[in-house]
Amino acid sequence: MKILISDKMAEEGIKVLKAVKKFQVDVKTDLPPEELKKIIKDYDAVIVRSATKLKADIIEAADNLKFIGRAGVGLDNVDLKAATKKGIVAMNTPAGNTTSTAEQTWSLILSLSRNIPQAVASLRNGKWERNKFEGVELHGKTLAIIGLGRIGSTVAKFAKAFDMRVIAFDPFLQKSVAAQKGIEMFDDLHKLLAESDYISVHIPKTAETKDLISDKEFDVMRKSARIINCARGGIVNEAALIKALQDKKIAGCALDVYEQEPPDFNSPIFKFDNCVTTPHLGASTEEAQINVAIEIAETVRDALLGKGIVNAANFPSVSAEEYKGLQPYIDLGIKMGRFSGQLVNGAISKIKITYSGVMTNYKVAPITMSLVYGTLSNIVGETINSINSLEIAKERGINVEEIQSIKEQEFVNSIVTELTTDKETFTIWGTLSANSEPRIVKINNVYVEAIPEDNMLFINNNDKPGIVGAVGTILAEANINIAGITFGREKKGGLAISVVNVDSEVPEKVIEKLKKTKDVLFVKFLKV
Repeated sequence: MKILISDKMAEEGIKVLKAVKKFQVDVKTDLPPEELKKIIKDYDAVIVRSATKLKADIIEAADNLKFIGRAGVGLDNVDLKAATKKGIVAMNTPAGNTTSTAEQTWSLILSLSRNIPQAVASLRNGKWERNKFEGVELHGKTLAIIGLGRIGSTVAKFAKAFDMRVIAFDPFLQKSVAAQKGIEMFDDLHKLLAESDYISVHIPKTAETKDLISDKEFDVMRKSARIINCARGGIVNEAALIKALQDKKIAGCALDVYEQEPPDFNSPIFKFDNCVTTPHLGASTEEAQINVAIEIAETVRDALLGKGIVNAANFPSVSAEEYKGLQPYIDLGIKMGRFSGQLVNGAISKIKITYSGVMTNYKVAPITMSLVYGTLSNIVGETINSINSLEIAKERGINVEEIQSIKEQEFVNSIVTELTTDKETFTIWGTLSANSEPRIVKINNVYVEAIPEDNMLFINNNDKPGIVGAVGTILAEANINIAGITFGREKKGGLAISVVNVDSEVPEKVIEKLKKTKDVLFVKFLKV
């Protein structure tokens, strides 16, 4: 079996693969896309980091390829849709850089607090400016962590060594889980920011988290506050950050990530004395690179030798025969999860999944894993996949209950998902159409016939005449084409639901206009 390593990778990982006599391991880095396209058909597996871009045309040419391994967290450089269509399993290393990113966060916190980069630069220029670089202590200060996933939790653990008070904001995590770690949870982001000396961001960048920290958030911060971002550029709005620094609303910032990478080096961000900047070094340690190299090498090795598939982003662990029967329901589960995960309000404590009909004849674990993955993907981000979804749910204090029911249900061959949070219970019913396409047929108490696909608008409204026309007019004015629409109601004149499929993303200003429409109660843009 032939394995191609197309990006630079730690030698320790390469040795893992070369130790298997059945494997021919070729290391060919910096290949032009056309050259890669020519040779990829000869390989059973390919391992990449971030430099190689496995786009649809290259994957389409990979006739013998079975596995793609990404030595790192994200799979942005792999066309997952094309890989799935081709039957290629894409795997990554979601936990490989946890420690390195947490340590990078603390490197920035310490550098920012004690003016280390500025002091080094001053000394190298032949100056002795002790008074100029007076810093602040961490002892007794309050550290706010936005996002208590694996990296955020590790940052919190390190904070205890400095005897800091740790508070957090994560609306999708149970307070009891945070309490076990000695962390106080806040329901209100602004209240959290108002009490913080240091604010560290550890959440994925999504439509929900883009510009999470902007003008209004800087307005409530203390003038002594310092903000650190080692997660993703764009979560902290750079224009608002620059303004806050210029107006001295905060004491400083430290950035490892930027809205655009490489960034515009003429940006004022790189001119402030109280701003520490590094070029996305979160995972750039010898240990992290060795860890991810060994982890992905072992993952690809075991998959090729038939010892199991782990950390797969697009394929649950089932035999080929089982997968053929389960695949439409796996797809349904992911889409139901993504749909409900973006709509549910509050921290999820329980996901109850009830299967009926033909699915009672299968081992439904792969569907459950995919549904939980879909539910949490918009919350957790790229560190979650179908394989590790149940483990991450457990880490977040979420109980996953799986029921195979032989009782007669409202819909034949259905999946019912009930999400319980600290604020509500949200339930949806899903099934397959006659041509095996996913459908959502009931949302709470309202019957619908929604197609969970790509760009969608979910609208709660009063059952009054003119709603559909008003929505259509607003979308038309914004040049947004409607691909399909379905609606249902609890009762005549009562609460109604409209689900609109559109051909493009809906800008926030259009959402705001829809919200102001008479009898419209709630509007949410969904990416399914």
